[in-house]
Amino acid sequence: MRVAAAAAGGLRPTAATLLLFSPPHQHRRLLSLHRRATQHLPFARRRRDSYSTATVAAPIPKQEDAGGAGGEAEGKATRRRRARDSPEGNLRHQLDMCSRNADLTTALRLYDAALSADSPVPLSLHHYNCLLYLCSNAAASDPDSSAAAARRGFDIFARMEANGVQPNEATLTSVARLAAATRDPAMAFSVVRRMATAGIPPRLRSYGPALFAYCEAKDADGAQQVEAHMDASGVVPEEPELAALLRVNADKGRADEVYRLLHRTRVLVRQVCDTTAQVVEAWFRSDAASEAGVDKWDPRKVKEGVIKGGGGWHGQGWLGKGPWSVDWSEMDKNGTCQRCGERLVCIDIDPSETENFANSLTELAIKREVKDDFLGFQSWLRRHGPFDAVIDAANVGLYNSKSFSFSQVNSVVNAIQRVTKSKKLPLIILHRNRVNGGNAKAPYNQKILESWRKAGALYATPPGSNDDW
Repeated sequence: MRVAAAAAGGLRPTAATLLLFSPPHQHRRLLSLHRRATQHLPFARRRRDSYSTATVAAPIPKQEDAGGAGGEAEGKATRRRRARDSPEGNLRHQLDMCSRNADLTTALRLYDAALSADSPVPLSLHHYNCLLYLCSNAAASDPDSSAAAARRGFDIFARMEANGVQPNEATLTSVARLAAATRDPAMAFSVVRRMATAGIPPRLRSYGPALFAYCEAKDADGAQQVEAHMDASGVVPEEPELAALLRVNADKGRADEVYRLLHRTRVLVRQVCDTTAQVVEAWFRSDAASEAGVDKWDPRKVKEGVIKGGGGWHGQGWLGKGPWSVDWSEMDKNGTCQRCGERLVCIDIDPSETENFANSLTELAIKREVKDDFLGFQSWLRRHGPFDAVIDAANVGLYNSKSFSFSQVNSVVNAIQRVTKSKKLPLIILHRNRVNGGNAKAPYNQKILESWRKAGALYATPPGSNDDW
């Protein structure tokens, strides 16, 4: 796997890393960016595919059937066949084939024929969605026919609305793509806002046309508005969206926005592809990156930020000024850069993520368990904590053992105590049945249990409760 290191931490005394997808036979390589670099930021996660037509099936005519179970089955088969062989069903099948083959020409011929006075065919949402999807694809991918495809697409949508057919998310996404193809990001964005107003939840694919159109137009402010609307709707950008935002802000020299987006990429993507790495590399080679930053900063705040942020970044903005040292290198098996000699660090979840996780776990545990049991544990933890580590004693005591081993747990407890800064015993979670029964009554095991109790490190899970919570 190829690796690139970029100072997404936005710190001159801190470097960062972007892990790049590449063929498995290649050596791990690293894009080293540093000036007095001491920390690193890995980036990770593949993008989910986003586009599908997601339409609603055409209505099937109802038919009464009074023939019992066999007659009912026969009636359903008859209705399905009748719907399939009807003019509407036949048109649907033909448009589906056009969609599969990207055949806009045939689709438009079928559409025009369905509108003819001689043999009109009622058009459903599915028919319109197939047509709009084909028009938007052609408008976005074929420069020679882009304008004509977009014009037909807008005409089809206007007729759809005139006929009172209600659009869904797939419909409006295709219209947004038509607007983006005509280089009208404002219109594409207005379509997304219309979705939200109509109570249709926008999806990531719904925002893409407006966001990418703004970025291609070098309109960083417009792109930022789309990103803000996505956040408000709970839609999370993925690597292509973040790379586009990074590029437009880097081209505009907006250092603060680049810093913010690099950190957002660190959290949401973590492992990036070559094209995104090129965007990051171009930023650190730019004059704007050299000029961004402050000459003086408080080292205590930087250190505090790194600790609170989970390691590898401080969140204090760009520190220092001057050109970045940018080059490709390799990491050894221990994660050390062969160029600058710095070692990649493990990135922990940040405080807000930790709090969200704890709150979610508490809510789930209270729903699944006796409420007082988990609340009692939290109260106990406030009196005896905090702890540097937690031991699932049941798993440790049964590891490679036919029966539960208290001495095996005690060995792990003592080993963890030796390596923690506080030298405090870890929190030992053990179900009350194991504390009070079985070989817990043996004198030697009683001494171990008593030592844990005196240290305030043993929490015995109540009967009927799951010690995993």
